[in-house]
Amino acid sequence: MTAPVIETNRLRLRGHTMADLDALCDLFASDRAEYMGGAIARKDAWRWLASEVAMWDLLGHGAWGIETRDGAFLGQVGLLKPPHFPEVELGYTLLESAEGKGYAFEAASAVLGWAWAQGFETLVSYIDPNNARSIALAERLGATHDPQAALPDGETAEETIVYRHFPDTDGSPEAYA
Repeated sequence: MTAPVIETNRLRLRGHTMADLDALCDLFASDRAEYMGGAIARKDAWRWLASEVAMWDLLGHGAWGIETRDGAFLGQVGLLKPPHFPEVELGYTLLESAEGKGYAFEAASAVLGWAWAQGFETLVSYIDPNNARSIALAERLGATHDPQAALPDGETAEETIVYRHFPDTDGSPEAYA
């Protein structure tokens, strides 16, 4: 299964392409990867990207590349569940040049709408407790802190907090149409 294309007023969410690799490798090799487990080598970024693309075939959901309507690559958003995640996560990351423009909110809102229309009943966002921007985005999306939620294997509450998304707090599928 390939990722469906989702369009918003300013964005196009589409399956990743090889053209995304260099920008994502640069992102994951930088200090900006601090809240994603730290900087990783290009070969590991390749594996990471390939696994998120493969999730579409394996699980029926995965990651989308985010681009402007004129094709400028901005980052990614996805519904992710690698083997060490106890639940499906709504995850997002932007290139530094794309931050502060509302793109993450717009992309994540569109993905939530898609998820609710597909029958997901809940999603989580696993967030580093020091990542104030990601926490603010989760709260803006309507998610609430869920201290009772299971953490990814090997992670502690000092490393990861869980924000939970529900259709009744994030809006019904119709609200995203």
